[in-house]
Amino acid sequence: MSEVQPVAGLAPVNQAQIYYERGGEGAPFVMIHAGVADSRQWENEFAHFADRFQVVRYDLRGFGQSEPVAGDYNDLEDLIALLDFLQLDQPLILMGCSMGGGLAMDFALAHPARVKALIMVGSGPAGLELDVPEPAKFEAVQKAHETGDLDLVAELETQIWFDGMGRTSAQVDQAMRGLAYTMNRTALAHDAKQLGKRLPNSSRPAAAQLDTLRIPVLVIVGANDLPYLLTAADYMEEKIPSARKVVMADAAHLPNLDHPEAFQRIVAEFLEAV
Repeated sequence: MSEVQPVAGLAPVNQAQIYYERGGEGAPFVMIHAGVADSRQWENEFAHFADRFQVVRYDLRGFGQSEPVAGDYNDLEDLIALLDFLQLDQPLILMGCSMGGGLAMDFALAHPARVKALIMVGSGPAGLELDVPEPAKFEAVQKAHETGDLDLVAELETQIWFDGMGRTSAQVDQAMRGLAYTMNRTALAHDAKQLGKRLPNSSRPAAAQLDTLRIPVLVIVGANDLPYLLTAADYMEEKIPSARKVVMADAAHLPNLDHPEAFQRIVAEFLEAV
């Protein structure tokens, strides 16, 4: 693994201060975290790929070190402003997990000339409606929200998203589980401040535009992820002409935390082909 000394900072973006890190040289490779995480999700990947790419990771508004602020916003406008601030105007490799994958796809659809390749991790296109079951624990999460027990919310959501379907908390990497819990608990604390209103990235959902994607697309999903996301991965493989799908065994919604080395191999093989 490469030793990278990242440059970190706060970018003034649409009335907010967005925390970012960048390191390495070469083609820009931007990593966007899941909605139950922050930029720490990409710790291993950020270091691993810095010997071949200019890697960038950041905390979306209201996550990690990017404080929420009052006012309407959308994540796509924030991403565009951050890229402009960093002067990343050459074609990007975009990798996003979950909500971050949806954002990456929205950017690729809105600015196709600015994207070289797209990696969707445990994610799906915005606006995709599927008739699949959801975990019964979602109801318990809602009740914990209503009572204001954010510690319980974070634990239940860690069971859903990190432990995943068919695994117990004892069957997963405990250090990575602890990181997943901590990242999500930070996001929940930001959300409790009730500052800012996230608006949709586009008036036309990505699910209706998949056949227009002409860049290489890699779809990665954990075998223990939610049924919706497994089905969404199948849907993207079918509808995106250039898509390639990989299912990672013994992995859930944050598969790069479950098996970092295997995840990095999958991504590296895809990027070598690109």
